Amino acid sequence: MLATLKSGFNKYPSQFWLLFGGMFISVLGMSMIWPFLMIYVKGKLGLPMTQVASLMTVSAAAALVFSFISGPIIDRVGRKWTMVFSLAANGLGFLLLNFANSLLGFSALMALRGAVNPMYQIGADAMLADLIEPENRADAYALTRLSKNAGIAIGPAIGGFLAGISYSITFYIAFGGLVLFALLLALMASETRPEQIDQTPSAGGPLAGYDHIFKDRPFMGLVSGFTLVQVCATLVWVLMGVYVTENFGLTEAQYGLIPMTNALMVVAFQVFVTNRSKHRPPLWIMSLGALFYTAGVTSVGLGSDFWVFWLSMVILTLGELLLVPTATTFAANLAPPDMRGRYMSLYSLSWQAAAGIGPLIGGILNDQISPKAIWFGGGLFGLAGVVYFVISAVRAGSSKKLDLVGN
Repeated sequence: MLATLKSGFNKYPSQFWLLFGGMFISVLGMSMIWPFLMIYVKGKLGLPMTQVASLMTVSAAAALVFSFISGPIIDRVGRKWTMVFSLAANGLGFLLLNFANSLLGFSALMALRGAVNPMYQIGADAMLADLIEPENRADAYALTRLSKNAGIAIGPAIGGFLAGISYSITFYIAFGGLVLFALLLALMASETRPEQIDQTPSAGGPLAGYDHIFKDRPFMGLVSGFTLVQVCATLVWVLMGVYVTENFGLTEAQYGLIPMTNALMVVAFQVFVTNRSKHRPPLWIMSLGALFYTAGVTSVGLGSDFWVFWLSMVILTLGELLLVPTATTFAANLAPPDMRGRYMSLYSLSWQAAAGIGPLIGGILNDQISPKAIWFGGGLFGLAGVVYFVISAVRAGSSKKLDLVGN
């Protein structure tokens, strides 16, 4: 890993490393609170799981709408200032969450965060594709995930400790990290948006070009399969904290070690895994990754102590190492340069749709059947994603056209 970072300093432009470092700063702050946010809300409002989980659906609904809007803005206005606005507004949302005291207040702030979140991620994915040539994109996306997860490796452990003292501290740190990254981008980053070509679909109205993307069968197949797998993954990231603390007596500090394990594994193994998977047929790699996701999520329902839950996260992370950078690179390589914002906005809908569907279904399963039903229901979504990717892989065969490095 260290050797890869050292060689990459000359391989990638300085702006890539600005994104790399800024990602670490902002995620470090956010990860001190987001694994515990549902615990915080449920404890403060004392509501059933379905109502608490509905906050994620509100956030996801706003993200779905603004993902469509963000793509054309990023293609027309540019990446840089859209990203700066997103980071600053997201930071403000974390700050105000500290003062919310009603379901309506939390809903409004979650809607705000859902609306601005896609703008940064879509802009960053498009900017990276602008900066990095196709043959190096798989490694570059893997490195940005390494930076993100280095922050996650540290944040939850610190956040779990601080949450036992005061949740307010973690909200202030999240606000500070996001605003700092926004300032770094504003002062040091350059715009990377390619010049528009009038004959392309992006020259029409504000939502022009999406009809072209909807006809791109390999890309829309990716979006469909990835959404199914992420439905089960969001259950772990949104509901597992509440599940293990309420039903099995784990503390916030103990639970914080579980997402930290995920991040440490990504930091330690992501570059290694990507180097060995990037030249293989991506749909088969995604099929294998989806299978690990499914096994990891389903196994949560079989556990009753820290170590079983920890092992579930290890299994899920193996799937993440294979699936996420492969899917992101696949999406970026399919996107024409002048439509990268729109392509990456639809790709981001996979995350947003899953974040809206998964927790709500999990909350209903928890309240209407049993807490363990969350994980078996989630496993069914993951299994559907596995089947979808396998069928797509069989249809595509090993076509060079779908090679991760664009050969």
